Amino acid sequence: MKPLFRKVSVEIESSFNIKHSIMPNYGNVWHYHPELELHYNIAGEGVRFIGDNISNFTPGEIILLGENLPHAWRCNEAYYQNNTDLNIEGIVMQFLPDCLGKTLLTLPETYQLLKLYEKAKSGMIIKGKARDKVADLMRNTAQAEGLDKIILLLSILKVLAETNEYEPIVNGQGSFYQSNESDTIRLNKVFNYTHSNYKKDITLEEIASISNLSVTSFCRYFKLMTKKTYYDFLIEIRISHACRLLVENKLPTEVICFDCGFNNVSNFYRHFKKVTGMTPLDYKKKYLDRS
Repeated sequence: MKPLFRKVSVEIESSFNIKHSIMPNYGNVWHYHPELELHYNIAGEGVRFIGDNISNFTPGEIILLGENLPHAWRCNEAYYQNNTDLNIEGIVMQFLPDCLGKTLLTLPETYQLLKLYEKAKSGMIIKGKARDKVADLMRNTAQAEGLDKIILLLSILKVLAETNEYEPIVNGQGSFYQSNESDTIRLNKVFNYTHSNYKKDITLEEIASISNLSVTSFCRYFKLMTKKTYYDFLIEIRISHACRLLVENKLPTEVICFDCGFNNVSNFYRHFKKVTGMTPLDYKKKYLDRS
């Protein structure tokens, strides 16, 4: 999906941006920016879109995104209701690679930072003890001022640069370009409508009308922007929600199948294995064994 360029605002007296926020949701705009982003989701659940990856996010997750890697965190529908007390809580840090000066990255002692920034182009899910260390450091950084803030940033980068406790998110880095306003409005309409209606049958005529395009034009347009068909996109959304319900372990697989918009079990199993590489039972067992 062609993302929107977003300008990251940094205070005049700061070299990088960090915010600890409690709010209804993360919004839903698919965007990118030249700053790296370290995203700590303290509370909140939903589906995240990073590059060509669609996956669930849960409390405690920390992700490092590289320069210009498109992303969006779409919370579950309950977070967008006006009459709910649900809130997300997160700490988001955004910084340019040379935010501490161009000279820093030329020093022999900082060669690991260049390697880190390269790995971050594919996105990194931080795991294990590294995740715990970074979480504590981010909380402290959000409260720090002056030189302490810079020292904490370097401490975070040191942990990230030295750890092997991470998983890459996207398979390819790809090339992404700034979209115009009409593209952004159209794609976000498709994005939001799909999230709100994935449980029902969405026809191409229906989604094309949301985009103010004919079916033929919409199919061509969507494939050009996302490198996948709308049907493939819809299936990935449904499977991501099915994954969340499987891990919650409250409903039988057959009920999850229909609750996520599939009209028969065999079809659900086929698509689930194609997207995740395993059966629903194997997926549930894998994640329940971790807990």
